[in-house]
Amino acid sequence: MFRSNNLTARIFERQIRTPSPGTTIHRARRFYENIVPGSTIYDVECPDHSFRKFTEDGKYLISFSRNHQDLIVYRPTWLTFSCKQEDCYAQDLPPKAKKFESFFTQIYSVPLASASELICKDFFLYAESNQFGLFATSTAQIYDAPATGGAIQGVPSIEKITFHLLRLEDGVVLDERVFCNDYINLAHSMGVFLYDDLLAIVSLRYQHIHILQIRDSGTLVDVRAIGDFCREDDQLFLNSSSQGMSSIEKSVSQHIPVNNVANGPHLEQVPQENPFLSGIKQRLLSFIVREIRNEEEDETMRIQSLKKKFYFHFQDYVDLIIWKVQFLDRHHLLIKFGSVDGAVSRNADNHPAFFAVYNMESTEIIAFYQMSSDKLYLLFEQFCDHFHVASKNSPYMNFISSHSNNIHALEQLRSSKNKATSFSLFVKKVMASLPFNCQSQSPSPYFDQSLFRFDEKLISAADRHRQSTDHPIKFILRRPPHTLKFKIKPGPEAGITDCRTRRISSFLFHPILPLALSVQQSLFLQPAFVNIHFRK
Repeated sequence: MFRSNNLTARIFERQIRTPSPGTTIHRARRFYENIVPGSTIYDVECPDHSFRKFTEDGKYLISFSRNHQDLIVYRPTWLTFSCKQEDCYAQDLPPKAKKFESFFTQIYSVPLASASELICKDFFLYAESNQFGLFATSTAQIYDAPATGGAIQGVPSIEKITFHLLRLEDGVVLDERVFCNDYINLAHSMGVFLYDDLLAIVSLRYQHIHILQIRDSGTLVDVRAIGDFCREDDQLFLNSSSQGMSSIEKSVSQHIPVNNVANGPHLEQVPQENPFLSGIKQRLLSFIVREIRNEEEDETMRIQSLKKKFYFHFQDYVDLIIWKVQFLDRHHLLIKFGSVDGAVSRNADNHPAFFAVYNMESTEIIAFYQMSSDKLYLLFEQFCDHFHVASKNSPYMNFISSHSNNIHALEQLRSSKNKATSFSLFVKKVMASLPFNCQSQSPSPYFDQSLFRFDEKLISAADRHRQSTDHPIKFILRRPPHTLKFKIKPGPEAGITDCRTRRISSFLFHPILPLALSVQQSLFLQPAFVNIHFRK
């Protein structure tokens, strides 16, 4: 640990002292206590784009055109300008330096969406090992689409959803994957999860989990589809069985006389509904039965327990659909189940939900929890980092603060738990965030709660919009002397003049440099206020 807060003293101390084993990165991050984005350029001149985020390695800034047709990629560059004064740091920046182009260089602009499609501005996933970017375009939703071909009744339909895999270095589209007349939740990447080179895409409308692999060549390859079938040969087995049954029915029908009606209407055979439950649903129900049976040793008590806990709720279990999925590792998925109404609702927190851990190799459900499960909450409290699964190619993503690796975050969680009027409601509120959205947190060291203290109601590492405020957001040193290090103020420097207009703010922090963007915009598609926060 450093003995001085002076930057020069810290550099000398780093030269003569060896850090304890396993603390090298933590000690290096302490330098960010001295290197902060304390200067601000308000309402900077910049293109009227929708800025999405920095990539996890900080090499690219992703943005989209306002008409949601083009992808524009920038490369962050540090501010350079000449100064003829003696004390350059005390002087104001020259006008040429107060432009967006002084900090970012446009690499290219690529049209992604066709005439009928729009880019989903909330969707972007980054494969750092190959510097590939995954983007999505889609047509408009059809809310009252009929449930045909095995679709779930009540789930909207989108005529065309296209995933584009780009090489961010030069903007070349390497591969595309199209889903027709389907529904995938693209908002904040909720329906898609990327882990290393594996991609999980959840089809809400047809209840399939598509597992794809991103090859080094830039192609998307199908690995498996989980839903109706769990193993690769399940469909082959059922088809061979159905062919055997159809041959028996044909031989029986040859011995039954048929009365033909001349010039009568042509009657088409109505296709029958599939009488079988999906493969993943059968795995789930069988696991629930086994768990309930194992709770009791007496056979009579087993039967009573099954009646009360399983058969009474059988239809509720059958009606469950897959809401969301995330990888826990390369072989296990955390699957969230719930009702159809909850899947399409804007606020799914009020709907009951269940969590299941699924092994893709053995095709077995190995754990099942209710949303209010105390056991699951204890696992979440102690091993939260296992739910924030990070790619092995992003070591700095492992330093995002959570209550399982940061004592200050743990104290906040326990304080909220102690203030809660009902522990069950508190558990439901915390568990509602699972599974986490993929790449939804910023790895910026300024969100490290062991370094800085800030109001998480106004700003946090989570990637989401927040209600804008006229007051600057303070970042205070966590360690003594607990001084104010810098402020982040979105919007114009003088504040908002029209208090009736509701405004929201988003914050884009560079993962390495002392550089951040604050974007404040209204809900009426007015030009946004973009501020650049940097170290001068």
